[in-house]
Amino acid sequence: MLNAYDIIDTIKMIEEEHLDIRTVTMGISLVDCVRGEIAKSADLIYDKITRKAEKLVPTAEAISKEYGIPIVNKRVSVTPIALLGGAVECEDLTPLALAMQRAADTLGIDFIGGFSALVEKGFTKGDIRLINSLPHALDVTRNVCSSVNVGSSKTGINMDAVKMMGGIIKEIANRTADRSSIGCAKLVVFANAVQDNPFMAGAFHGVGEPECVINVGVSGPGVVKAALEKAPDADLTEVSEIIKKTAFKITRMGQLVNNLVSERLDVPSGIVDLSLAPTPAVGDSVARILEEMGLEVCGGCGTTACLALLNDAVKKGGVMASSHVGGLSGAFIPVSEDEGMIAAARSGVLTMEKLEAMTAVCSVGIDMVAVPGDTSAEVISALISDEIAIGVVNTKTTAVRVIPAVGKTVGDEVSFGGLLGSAPIMPIKTTSPARFINRGGLIPAPLHSLKN
Repeated sequence: MLNAYDIIDTIKMIEEEHLDIRTVTMGISLVDCVRGEIAKSADLIYDKITRKAEKLVPTAEAISKEYGIPIVNKRVSVTPIALLGGAVECEDLTPLALAMQRAADTLGIDFIGGFSALVEKGFTKGDIRLINSLPHALDVTRNVCSSVNVGSSKTGINMDAVKMMGGIIKEIANRTADRSSIGCAKLVVFANAVQDNPFMAGAFHGVGEPECVINVGVSGPGVVKAALEKAPDADLTEVSEIIKKTAFKITRMGQLVNNLVSERLDVPSGIVDLSLAPTPAVGDSVARILEEMGLEVCGGCGTTACLALLNDAVKKGGVMASSHVGGLSGAFIPVSEDEGMIAAARSGVLTMEKLEAMTAVCSVGIDMVAVPGDTSAEVISALISDEIAIGVVNTKTTAVRVIPAVGKTVGDEVSFGGLLGSAPIMPIKTTSPARFINRGGLIPAPLHSLKN
């Protein structure tokens, strides 16, 4: 049984090294909220979210104050809305997104995820409605996040969905151009999306989840870097051991918070996602961990190997500290949200191609990357297809969160504020993949999908 003594040795980490609980996320099933009239469905969605999560924020804040553990975000994830969207008598599902936003406002939560669709093998009527609603919904809401899963290692890649998402992302960028195209920062295109991810923008409450559950996401890049600074001459085996021990301590704190929130809300305890999630703050960067390992600048040769070591050691240390590790659990490399990644991209050392290579060994992928606003929909779709292919072939989650910033070009920057940070506009290859993208169809699943 965990208690307060389990986190005594983390006090210094909290006070000096940016250790925090990045998010406590309540997952809520909405499958009983669908009705033919969209207004009625929207009311039921609002009522259920606000009823189930009524005490989420005050409970998390009380635990944070009582134990001295920073809990940065309180969030909600819901059943993929596309599963409800086929039954309502309306083509535009934006009213359901607005109901989610109203619930977020009422509860005081930071983000609400699940305006999502799972289309890795094809589309339902609800899927088409949801995807077509994304530009409008993400324009008129602030805290609603969306994801679309377009591929999996079992089914292959739905290239019709990939093509569609390139155009959708461009439209979202245009609709939110007056806000640095921020709508695109709230949309993730996935391969192998997981059902219990507590991190935004990709969180949704999977169909295999219980009625309601508490998932916790921890974070601590600064803690890992500080631990490595104490062993500047360690070999890489020792580096791995240091990271494993540090990840163990971080995850124990996350498990404690998960247990406490679950008990006080009388909601089942779900998973601890032990991902190293950076912030724009100095000292809270995954890139700086890689540089502490010995790289001159993140993005240079050796970066992928360093990231592979980091990701593996984090997982090995974390699984010893919790019986229910889940979500993505590894290391995130969102460019705009990581001070070291921002600096590396500004210097030109960190390129789109290197980010793609790093994707093969980290938790997510081309994440929070800003590209010139005149980048074509076909190029964006092709970028998505490359990233999804890495996930499908390697049986891992990968994702794209790309922002074609309207009116911006290479050398400019866009700023989103808060945890979303700011991003230099990165160059991207503009040779046309249109003929490939327009073929459509399904890229078949790799042979290793036949594991049954």
